[in-house]
Amino acid sequence: MDLMELHLLNRFQRGFPLVDRPFESVAHRLGTDEAWVLDALARMTVAGTVVRVGPVYAPNTVSASTLAALAVPSERLEAIAARVSEHPSVTHNYARGHSWNLWLVANTADRTSLDRALDEIRRAADCGPLLDLRLEEEYHIDLGFNLEGGVRRESCAPFRPSTGVVALTAAERRLVDALAAGIPLVQRPFAEIGHRCGMPERELLRRLQVWTEQGVIRRFGVIVRHRSLGFQANVMAVWNVPDTEAAARGTALARIPGVTLCYRRRRSLPHWPYNLFCMVHGRCEAEVQSVLRDAVQRCDLDRFPAAVLPTLALYRQRGPTHWRAEVAAHA
Repeated sequence: MDLMELHLLNRFQRGFPLVDRPFESVAHRLGTDEAWVLDALARMTVAGTVVRVGPVYAPNTVSASTLAALAVPSERLEAIAARVSEHPSVTHNYARGHSWNLWLVANTADRTSLDRALDEIRRAADCGPLLDLRLEEEYHIDLGFNLEGGVRRESCAPFRPSTGVVALTAAERRLVDALAAGIPLVQRPFAEIGHRCGMPERELLRRLQVWTEQGVIRRFGVIVRHRSLGFQANVMAVWNVPDTEAAARGTALARIPGVTLCYRRRRSLPHWPYNLFCMVHGRCEAEVQSVLRDAVQRCDLDRFPAAVLPTLALYRQRGPTHWRAEVAAHA
């Protein structure tokens, strides 16, 4: 990766211009031309460095999602992970170092369909209960990475909690799904997206700007594959904290550089007593452990029951698709 490509990824993981010719605007800010930006993003997408250019929504706004876990016998882990990954609701699927060793994120159009999907996944896995660890309170969610020295925090906008479920029109549902794979790498990508979902380009851009201002879109920009950029290590740390203390502890955790995700989730008793979650990403295991030790000390968390779950394997990672049939039918 040359220096200009580094600047492209570093500067535009958020704050991507929502204008009719966004890549021209990006090029102007970088001091290059539109053709170079389009070519660079295309090359990095093929190489697997860039996942897509598009929105990251606040949880449970345009769809329903949850974190779930299964306790899978080690000898069946690969087979069951493959079966779970096949379910259309599953966007992320990981093995983690714990007796509850298979962790997934499921995402559907609404809570009713999400409950149905979780039941289908549980039955397909056929290895006991499935933990539905619903999000109850957010403190920080950001996976933008500073490629020049750590997890990006200095340019984060002030964190705003989720606005809650947004009532979408049919055209807006088609828009959400049309954007799931990212905008096309063409001169006027939003015009092409608008054609797919039956929305004029100007109205589409206005809708994205409103969602961004409301916090429905948490960030719009280049989504990178952090592992291929050197952020190879990560852990999920969890604590059993009194609910009355969770917000104070979570807010403090969210300020620690290196903590990329932090939220309170519903316990699942008697199997899972933990309610405060955070993720730490780093370039190596030593860096991650250093951040975690610092977080525990600074947030006075060492007096609470805890568990640390390193990521052992990635089975699936993709953007959600909720209403693809509607988009296909309209096209």
